[in-house]
Amino acid sequence: MAKKKQPAGTPAIVALTAAGAEFTVHAYEHDPAHPSYGEEAAQAMGVSPDRVFKTLIAEVDGALVVAVVPVSGSLDLKALAAAVSGKRAAMADPALAERTTGYVRGGISPLGQRKRLRTVLDASASAHPTICVSAGRRGLEVELPASTLAALTSATTSPISRP
Repeated sequence: MAKKKQPAGTPAIVALTAAGAEFTVHAYEHDPAHPSYGEEAAQAMGVSPDRVFKTLIAEVDGALVVAVVPVSGSLDLKALAAAVSGKRAAMADPALAERTTGYVRGGISPLGQRKRLRTVLDASASAHPTICVSAGRRGLEVELPASTLAALTSATTSPISRP
């Protein structure tokens, strides 16, 4: 995977470029009728859904937390709460998630968010040489090593997904 010079684009791509990270951008035509943003991305890129990760915003004991989990599974809220030493976790209000991150639902990236939030990356990410996450817009994904994502977001890694 070669480092690609990207034009100024989404805050996620700008953040990756500024960090000198190695990444690849994958663009595809987003279908608004598709029932799952993540599964659509995996199909469009011809990548296993285990390697495409969705970015979810949850509230743990009143604080927003970013959870990055494979699109092939779902977020285990109890495991997320435990990963950040919290008691209760629930999905955040979508409008609050959009305002806080600066991204729209279905295009929330763990990178380049408006407000830096605590981030937890599912442990399964380390099983792959690279993973794909939203680049900050529906129809745009960025592929990078999980270790790079973890470093740039100061993420902790924990098993937070379930099949």
